[in-house]
Amino acid sequence: MEINSVTAIDAAVLAKMFLNGAKNLESKKEWINELNVFPVPDGDTGTNMSMTILSAAKEVDALKSPDMALMAKAISSGSLRGARGNSGVILSQLFRGFSKVIGKESEITVPVLSRAIQKGVETAYKAVMKPKEGTILTVARGAADKAAELAEETDDLIYFIDEVIKEAETVLQKTPDMLPVLKQAGVVDSGGQGLVVILQGAYDALLGREMDYELQAQPQTSVTKITKETEAEIKFGYCTEFIIVLHKALAEGEERGYKSFLESIGDSIVVVADDEIVKTHVHTNDPGLAIQEALKHGSLSKIKIDNMREEHQERLIKDAEKLAAQQEAAAESKEDVPYKEAGFIAVSAGSGLSEVFKGLGADYIIEGGQTMNPSTEDILNAVNRVHADHVFVLPNNKNIILAADQAADLCEQQKIHVIPTKTIPQGITALINYIPEQSVEDNRDRMLEEIKHVKTGQVTYAVRDTVIDDKEIRQDDYMGIGDRTILAVGKELDKVTLEMAECMVEEDSAIVSIFYGEDVKEEDAQAIAQKLMDRHEDLEVEVQYGGQPIYYYLISVE
Repeated sequence: MEINSVTAIDAAVLAKMFLNGAKNLESKKEWINELNVFPVPDGDTGTNMSMTILSAAKEVDALKSPDMALMAKAISSGSLRGARGNSGVILSQLFRGFSKVIGKESEITVPVLSRAIQKGVETAYKAVMKPKEGTILTVARGAADKAAELAEETDDLIYFIDEVIKEAETVLQKTPDMLPVLKQAGVVDSGGQGLVVILQGAYDALLGREMDYELQAQPQTSVTKITKETEAEIKFGYCTEFIIVLHKALAEGEERGYKSFLESIGDSIVVVADDEIVKTHVHTNDPGLAIQEALKHGSLSKIKIDNMREEHQERLIKDAEKLAAQQEAAAESKEDVPYKEAGFIAVSAGSGLSEVFKGLGADYIIEGGQTMNPSTEDILNAVNRVHADHVFVLPNNKNIILAADQAADLCEQQKIHVIPTKTIPQGITALINYIPEQSVEDNRDRMLEEIKHVKTGQVTYAVRDTVIDDKEIRQDDYMGIGDRTILAVGKELDKVTLEMAECMVEEDSAIVSIFYGEDVKEEDAQAIAQKLMDRHEDLEVEVQYGGQPIYYYLISVE
């Protein structure tokens, strides 16, 4: 039965609303992905927003009898660290501002909710250097403005939220008028649509129309018995994970002491801390010791202990072994190698591209890019494994830059410098231009300057019919996408690639680099290179294996 009138919401009801909003988004993420303007096969707005809110939802779901303060911490911290892509980061900032208000209240009323929505929008706008109208920000601001207006008229939360959602939907339908590229593609803003979906799910829960919610709905993998040989190789038998809800923020010395204690009782240690929570992972033979030590700093939630010597899912075993190997290698390197001044992290998709970055001195490669944007926490974990005072992060994708910036804000022990590389070639250029003998500041300035001179083109295929920049595109057409627009469209891969490259080459161009993907033969890439050299006798053309998925060719011109 639906409820007709509500004047206050407690933490338990808010939890149901938040979880239902997350589930509604998860169920509609593919539809939201399809709203992306460019008809490429890596539409990710719905996926990124869903993974961001699910990270917070898992924190909320783990709370037992929460009060509003704990709810606020779970929503804010979970979404900040789980944020993926620009839309996910903006969503996490909306939640961050929202949580700052509700965390100080015992219940939510219309005035409280109005202030929380407005604080969320204010926080999100501050997080984006150049806010663009016609996006999720515009939809959120429209909702906030309506909330402020309604707060003077009613104390009924059901009426209030319904009207706020209607306003958000109205603004969403206007986004094509604010961004011509949306109108030309015939879609509304995908991030704004995602926000409306979350609000609708939360409102349904308030009315009693909850969806079935299951956080652990994962595909089942086969269960396998660990052999005696494998069991003998496991030095520490219990994979132990939990979250500490801190009584107070850990001082630097306290965090070091906590990590040292964990190192004394186990290995494969990951500790990620902020002012409110500490996520802990350790392999140990005595989980009780880790738990006792953790309780000195706060209360525990989401405790998970797996006996690695008994039955385990095959996939989880492989992941744990891989993580342990990375952690042990990092630990060994930190024991044997002193801190250096600067280290490098690059985001890369494709074995060939990753090898290029490693060859240029990258300390750590985060697997990701167009098809999977790493989260803020992925970047923080990578930074933790680089043994340097200053860590340069190369996102190499415009949709990862905000998550990297957010990681820089959250990291306290090392200084993160985000070089806003929007493409793989920009990242390669940034690394090439690093000079060890010069200061961190001089290197940062030079890298920022040099990436401006790199042109990038990418060739993929269209997943739907559309029109962009007056180019008619049909499903399965090949598309050559430049830094700002689509440069070539056609039915033949080599012709589209060559046309795109020709659009990028200018009279003063000197070097063209062609990285061919996992679905391309080297001889086909060499043939395109030869045609370019035949047409431009002074042009130097290099061909390298990139191994990237989805994008047949990645081409840079300098």
